[in-house]
Amino acid sequence: MNKPLRRISLFCGLLVLALLIRTNWLQYVQAEDLSTRKENRRVLIAQYATERGNIIIQGGQPITGSAETPGSDFKFKRTYVDGPLWAPVTGYASQVFGSTQLENIDDGILTGNDDRLFFDRTIGMFTGEKKQGGNVVTTLNAAAQKAAFSGLGNRKGAVAAIDPRTGAILALASTPSYDPSSFAGFSKADGKAWNDLNASPDKNLVNRALRETYPPGSTFKVVTAAAALENNVVTDVNAPTDTPEPYILPGTRTPMVNHASGCEKASLNEALRVSCNSVFANLGDKVTRDKMVQTAEKFGFNDTVDTPVRAFASVYDKTMGRDGNAQSSIGQFNTAATPLQMAMVSAAIANDGKLMKPYMVDQLTSPNLDVIEKHEPQEMSRPLSAANAQKLQQMMVNVVDKGTGSNAGIKGTVVGGKTGTAQHGEKNAKRPYAWFISYAENPDGTSPVAVAVVIEDSSADREDISGGGQAAPVAKAVMEAVLKNKG
Repeated sequence: MNKPLRRISLFCGLLVLALLIRTNWLQYVQAEDLSTRKENRRVLIAQYATERGNIIIQGGQPITGSAETPGSDFKFKRTYVDGPLWAPVTGYASQVFGSTQLENIDDGILTGNDDRLFFDRTIGMFTGEKKQGGNVVTTLNAAAQKAAFSGLGNRKGAVAAIDPRTGAILALASTPSYDPSSFAGFSKADGKAWNDLNASPDKNLVNRALRETYPPGSTFKVVTAAAALENNVVTDVNAPTDTPEPYILPGTRTPMVNHASGCEKASLNEALRVSCNSVFANLGDKVTRDKMVQTAEKFGFNDTVDTPVRAFASVYDKTMGRDGNAQSSIGQFNTAATPLQMAMVSAAIANDGKLMKPYMVDQLTSPNLDVIEKHEPQEMSRPLSAANAQKLQQMMVNVVDKGTGSNAGIKGTVVGGKTGTAQHGEKNAKRPYAWFISYAENPDGTSPVAVAVVIEDSSADREDISGGGQAAPVAKAVMEAVLKNKG
């Protein structure tokens, strides 16, 4: 072979080798990345080629479904039962705008593409059965969710309810809500619904129970009380404290304003009952910032919580000065909490000091209902001892029986609670947030529940009683719904 032919042959050989390398690189190395890219329309077509599995609540009731979409290469679209009621739990699955929350996290199970469903897909190839998605079985209680949603009504706010024994989330409501069915498809109407929601100043798409933080106001005083007890700043909850009137914030000339009377030297029990700002600011200062941070973090502050939907981290500042710590000890300054976080605080106290990790998915099942994965309750931390938790329980019961939380009382049931009004806006010019946290269980010990309620646009006065007036009735309705469903 002459020299030019050898060169051509070598060049062609190199081209063939490059082609082989490129082909194998695409087929084996980049295959998964290419197949899962959002720009790959075939992936979306395959995703909506079959009916999705369902998201199911307690009692086996599905709150989702699927419907055919004629005239589209996406054969099925997602549908929802009582969409606005359950949107804070399900999230949405849209042919155009993607998916969120459980619809996104458990997409592999719901579409049937999860590796754990490989056997089911293989059997279906031989039997001729259509591919089916698996199911996501949640811990949500229909009666509690409806009570929360109805109680919030047309006001902005959120509710989180937890089983203190396990951490199972029983209710997760957020208002104003939205209907995920309205933009699940590919039509112009779906696009308009999506654009309207995104343009709304009400932030309907935000899950306020998990993804919005608020100053917790006086509900945070139970965390300060726990810190004072755990650090032996208070040993007798009925003994007078050394709180003067007025109490001057440390390092300043600014007096702490009380909205209650009788706060001078008030005991911890009495201070929680009438909600004395001065007593808790004083105690927070005595505990010290670092130990307040330590206690708050044991309750879950300064960390995200996966339910499996991720909740924003609630915040207790690690770097503020003494005056900031004193103000933070009454739930103001730059302290911020999600409703889920404050339900966790109430749950830990109700559960004798043991905080269980919150979760909302009980199990994942295959299309034939075989259990693929079962959640096991996990202890998260011990923010306070059982003895101190029981002291706080008595104090919170006193708040409901004889204090600002009387609107949460349930006849024949022991209910503990704490009201709160969190001021916000420049110079506190805006309407306060009305808060209430609580717990209850049936006299026979069944169906324990811990609840947190926040209402953003309450028209109530700037006093702790506004939490009792606006938020406590919502918490009561949720607790009653759970208590009636014994378990």
